[in-house]
Amino acid sequence: MFKGRYEHSIDAKGRSSIPSRFREILTSRYSDDRLIVTSFIDPCLIAFPVTEWQALEERIRELPRFDPKVRQVKRLLVSGATECPIDRHGRILIPPALRNFAGLKKEVVWAGMVDTIEIWSGKGWKKMFDESRERAGDLADALGDLGL
Repeated sequence: MFKGRYEHSIDAKGRSSIPSRFREILTSRYSDDRLIVTSFIDPCLIAFPVTEWQALEERIRELPRFDPKVRQVKRLLVSGATECPIDRHGRILIPPALRNFAGLKKEVVWAGMVDTIEIWSGKGWKKMFDESRERAGDLADALGDLGL
């Protein structure tokens, strides 16, 4: 499972090193050297191991095709999805459209999210994290409602 936060950089070509712990998980659990990277609602990117992405695609495929909400999910999540192979240096090349969406310039934060990884700009992560801290009481209540 992906956990932890790691600060890395992104170069001018859009390459960023995947944290070594995450690479170990990709190799040992998923036996793969690729990530599917996409955007969705938050101003960050979501990186899926290929098998996790395939499972999500299958669930989306089973949803009602003409439901407007399903179409929106496909437009936001699926249309921007890109397969990003991991190079021999442990980096992925993030396409310009995805970098622009997440505001990735120089500093990036890789955040483990159990079965996916989020990729944030350094500034975007700090803003989101500070805002989440301010709402910690609401989050605690929500976790209680979920039985956690």
